[in-house]
Amino acid sequence: MSIMSTLAASAQTRAVVRTEDGVALEVRIHGPRQADLTVVLSHGHCGRSESWTPVRDALLRQYPNARIVCYDHRGHGDSAHADRRTYTLEQLADDLGTVLATVAPTGPVILVGHSMGGMSVLTYVSRNPHEVGARVIGVGLIATAAGNLTEAGLGRFLRHPVISMFRAAVHYAPGLMHGAKLLAGKAFTPIIRKARRGDRTVGAHWLTLANAIHNQTPIVTMAAFLQALATYDRTDALAVLSRIPTLVLCGSADSLTPPSHSVAMAAAVDYSDLVLIEGAGHSVIVEAPTRVAEALTRLITRAHTHPRSAMAA
Repeated sequence: MSIMSTLAASAQTRAVVRTEDGVALEVRIHGPRQADLTVVLSHGHCGRSESWTPVRDALLRQYPNARIVCYDHRGHGDSAHADRRTYTLEQLADDLGTVLATVAPTGPVILVGHSMGGMSVLTYVSRNPHEVGARVIGVGLIATAAGNLTEAGLGRFLRHPVISMFRAAVHYAPGLMHGAKLLAGKAFTPIIRKARRGDRTVGAHWLTLANAIHNQTPIVTMAAFLQALATYDRTDALAVLSRIPTLVLCGSADSLTPPSHSVAMAAAVDYSDLVLIEGAGHSVIVEAPTRVAEALTRLITRAHTHPRSAMAA
């Protein structure tokens, strides 16, 4: 693991972190270099680190002493593509560990994940329980789930035969399928523009679908991770999170990971902070960034005041 190149600026440092299997991950570091706390923001399926920009900026205004790390998952954003067989949540958890070891090797950290990013955080916690309460002092789970994705919301379609057909088509004709995705993305451009102008008439369901189709994530990446999501289950990590302050946040109109997932996670984590944002959909970090940042600020405050002796237990 190494930082291949770094471009430093007063407000942002850009780095490339190389994983143990040789994949270059794009990382952006914001805030003071000597901060006493690092907050890592992990994006969702077919997202990229820029999806955190509204939340990141609001969080830095509310908590200017934090050091915030955002990065693109393998196959997403400006990070390199990888073998499709490595597009698993276990690999994303290992990548998160590499990012931490490289750009934040010491000091307390708070891990925050949106959607698939939250699942990668839970997978990391499950695989590294010894770090919870010692190095990881807080966790934020936003519009995500600990498992059972196929039992509620649009996640039920993950086991639909059409998804298997889609994955097979991508496997055998990736170029053709990516071209179709780009054409569909153009059709959703007006919806994206209206939402970015703050037009609240755009329904949460439509905004979620538009973001999924309009993004620039390669079709191979999109399809490969669908299998990982269909079989995902990290409910075992929830008991571990009872050691530390934990935020569980979801939009009331989230059709991909409905509030029932968040309620179930919060119920399994002692003293968790459950936040439901009325009217927000799966893209809650874009739709209500100030509310999300406020909840994360509370999480940071709780993590700082939480007894270290209890966290280490």
